[in-house]
Amino acid sequence: MSALTTDIAAGFDVESIREDFPVLKQTIHGKPLVYLDNAATAQKPYAVIEAIRKFHEVDCANIHRGVHELSQRSTAAYEATRAKMKRFLNARSKSELIFVRGTTEGINLVASSWGRKNVRDGDEIIISAMEHHSNIVPWQMLCEATGATLRVIPINDRGELVMEAYEKLLNPRTKMVAVTHVSNALGTINPVAEIISMAHRAGALALIDGAQAAPHLKVDVIALDADFYALSGHKMVGPTGIGILYGKSKLLNAMPPYQGGGDMIKTVTFEKTTYADLPYKFEAGTPNIAGGIGLGAAVDYLNNIGLNRIAAYEHELLVYGTQALEQIPGLRMIGTAREKAAVLSFVIEGIHPHDIGTVLDRMGIAVRTGHHCAQPVMDRFGVPATTRASLAFYNTTREIDALAAGLRKVKEVFA
Repeated sequence: MSALTTDIAAGFDVESIREDFPVLKQTIHGKPLVYLDNAATAQKPYAVIEAIRKFHEVDCANIHRGVHELSQRSTAAYEATRAKMKRFLNARSKSELIFVRGTTEGINLVASSWGRKNVRDGDEIIISAMEHHSNIVPWQMLCEATGATLRVIPINDRGELVMEAYEKLLNPRTKMVAVTHVSNALGTINPVAEIISMAHRAGALALIDGAQAAPHLKVDVIALDADFYALSGHKMVGPTGIGILYGKSKLLNAMPPYQGGGDMIKTVTFEKTTYADLPYKFEAGTPNIAGGIGLGAAVDYLNNIGLNRIAAYEHELLVYGTQALEQIPGLRMIGTAREKAAVLSFVIEGIHPHDIGTVLDRMGIAVRTGHHCAQPVMDRFGVPATTRASLAFYNTTREIDALAAGLRKVKEVFA
């Protein structure tokens, strides 16, 4: 065992944590599963699985509208998650937290509701060159509908935003700056507090895509002064199909509803409908109740470990993994930012990433290959795709060693 491995093990009981995740106990093609696709979705601990099971077995009922016991219990558990998310993000009020299907829907909600009320022909929206498609396409659609212009902050060869270029893009026509907190394709941690502050000085709002940040970093929306912050439950060991959009109350109150239907109304007549107060104005229809309850269990689980401890451990994994992969001849890292989350994105000369992923899978190693829903990033670095190993707090240096050995095997296969 290396000294680095010993240092990590001394400060973080990863083996105990791994016992909480049943999926990690299986074998794939006869090999122990090495799951390194956490940026796509994280695995679920027993606590989350049990919370969802209990809802379906014991408490299953629709929420908010029922006076019977099951509905009351379901409503209490679902709304408890909103309170937990308030503390998790340090929001001022529970009413600032909107349940959505995930980060994608959260961004679309803002682009549609805030955008159609506030953006006009000649206005400008700023995004960055490292955005996930979910933070590109909704703004393109808004620009097409309104005549606004989309501006893009460039990135340098390390995969960092060129802040001087961003400053030059800002002008009185800028209405919104929408950037990712952490790049899913590169791992870059962006200086979002500075980005938000610069946007505000220019008179613009700022939306932050927090899908890759919320599971790995402590997020404080008040300290950031974010106008909107979106995240996905399934990235943070919670269920799929559930997420949170945070928005400042004054902004959300001024925005029209995103969808119409049940639970977002006060009164309905054929002549006029009046809408519910926040947050329900944006929550039409029966929600993903089980997902919301599962997200609450996920937040509890992450809080019990501690986001700061998670971030420190994952940084050690990143250092270890970077050192291990840099020893492989012909391997080139894509994304070498000085501030970076635990994402190892790379290419190997002469071998297509899909071939790398296929060979690794036969060894029980799950990585992601492709453009990672970030095609402009691939274009920027002149590659069609990368192989991405994204790490979580239940991964180990032993698994990184397995990845490195697997990549050497890949090179032998394609030699």
